[in-house]
Formats: sequence, C-alpha cells, structure tokens
Amino acid sequence: MSVYKIHPIVVGTKIFDKGMMTYQHGYGQPYTIPIYSWYLEGGDRKVLVDTGELKPIQSENREEAIGGKIHTFEEGLDRWGLKPENIDVVIHTHLHSDHCENDYKCTNAQIHVHEKELETIHAPHPLDFRYVEDFIFDVEGNGQIRKVTGDTEILPGISVVHTPAHTPGGMSVLIDTPEGRAVITGFCIILENLYPPREIRAMEMEVIPPGTHVNAYEAYDILLKTKKLAKIVLPLHEPKFAAMETI
Repeated sequence: MSVYKIHPIVVGTKIFDKGMMTYQHGYGQPYTIPIYSWYLEGGDRKVLVDTGELKPIQSENREEAIGGKIHTFEEGLDRWGLKPENIDVVIHTHLHSDHCENDYKCTNAQIHVHEKELETIHAPHPLDFRYVEDFIFDVEGNGQIRKVTGDTEILPGISVVHTPAHTPGGMSVLIDTPEGRAVITGFCIILENLYPPREIRAMEMEVIPPGTHVNAYEAYDILLKTKKLAKIVLPLHEPKFAAMETI
C-alpha cells in the first residue's frame, strides 16, 4: 500500500467577510484565507490536489495574515524539485477558478474532476460567478480530463468521495499517510467549521456549513459525514497550514 506525505503549498489568498466561510456567523469580520495546491509525495506518481491561482498577490500584509509564504505555482513546486510538466495527476476538489487556474501548465497530467463539476463549469447558475471555463479549455481540448462519476480510488492510497456541500461536483480526497488516513475537504471551510466555538455548540450545532453552499441543510450533514472519514481532517482553506511544510 502506498502512503503519502501531504505538503500544503500556498498559491494565493483571498480577503473577504468571514461569513463566506462560516454560514450565519462571523459576518462583518474581515478574514484572509490561503489558497492551497496540495502536493502528495509518495508512490510512483507526482500528484497535486488543486492548482491554485494564476497570479497570486504576494504581499507582506497577506503573508502576515495567514502566517506563511505566498508562492507562484512555479515557485511552490520548485520547493519540492518539481516543474508543472513533472506533474502526473491533478485531483480537483472543485472547479471554482482559484482552484484550477494553473491546470494548463500541467501538460502531462491526468486531471480528475467530478462529472457534475464539469457540467456546472460550462453552464453555471448565475449566483455562482466563481466558475470560469476558460481555465479548463486547454486541458479539456488536450484530452487530459478524467471524469469521476462516483466514489473511487484514483491511485493506491488515494481515493475520492463525492461531497457536494460547496459545489455540485465537490470531491473530498482521502489519503493514506504514515500517521493514518487524512482527508482534504472538497468544500471551502476552515477549522472553525468543523470545530465550532462554544457559543455555536450551545445552539446544538456540531458543525458550521460553508458560507457558500448548494443546500445549507445538506451541507451540514455532509460536513458531519466528512469529519468522520479520516483521522486527520484538512479544511480546504485553514490558515494554520500555511506555516507547515508537511502535514
């Protein structure tokens, strides 16, 4: 069985209202999130989960806010001796633009995307402006896309589960590591979503749905389910990982 080390590479940031992460809570509070491309080191393939922003803003203020360095895609990969063309496999949690803007650089990669996410990026609902189909035209035209239709193993030690909390085709990624199974969530949350403060738990809420979701009730249940899938749960935009080389 293959096991992997998980390297979170910060390839962008966003500054917005915290309520974009924590549904019904934290509105009016400015909040900075890191955008990650996760390098899964192990096995005989070079694997990324998401590819991040094309032109990240690299500023001292943003780096201070997240507690870590912001890289371009090339800079981030170079830290691990890689170039975009070295990547064999990209797995997408979803296709909002900040998660796939560097796909076209990975010219030799198979790119795994849930079929519902592909449908959505070509015909998004007007409320969801985060899809930009231009970012997948090249890889789609090159035949690099691999449609995922259900929960499946991508490689030994790496599998995906359909978790449509944030988007219709969201996929959480299960990874076997030396410390046990880990899951990178297929929806945009921080640790607070999974482990709410006391005042939220006092309202009998075990989790907080993502601020942007397909259905709030279903998103709540999906977070509960995902939280139980693995020993190590990695929220997609948790700032504390920005300071870590390896999880």
